[in-house]
Amino acid sequence: MMASPQDLYYAKTHEWLRIDDNIATVGITDFAQNQLSDLTFVELPEISRDVEAGDEVAVLESVKAASDIYAPIAGEIVEVNEALEDAPELINNSPYDEGWLFKIRFIKEEDVDELLSAEEYDELCED
Repeated sequence: MMASPQDLYYAKTHEWLRIDDNIATVGITDFAQNQLSDLTFVELPEISRDVEAGDEVAVLESVKAASDIYAPIAGEIVEVNEALEDAPELINNSPYDEGWLFKIRFIKEEDVDELLSAEEYDELCED
């Protein structure tokens, strides 16, 4: 397994966040896309939807299973990666770049404090 990028935050449910001011880009980790294998369909959240940390916001379907994606932080969905509708395999090929899922404008700084560092996330995946 490749080491998780150091500049991101991680949720125990295998989402990553890249934070830029008060906007967090969210995707699934390399570990998660590996577990799911070849993705065939992505159901993205609605733009302008308000979510709480832990809410189910998206669904990924693969040849193996369907998996719920959770909001790692509370806020408002401000953008979704529309490229995934025609090319869900972007998540498999580029989970930390082209395969991002959605962007969320977050409101609670303390939500970020609950997230894991790359080292903590990698330890979680080893267990």
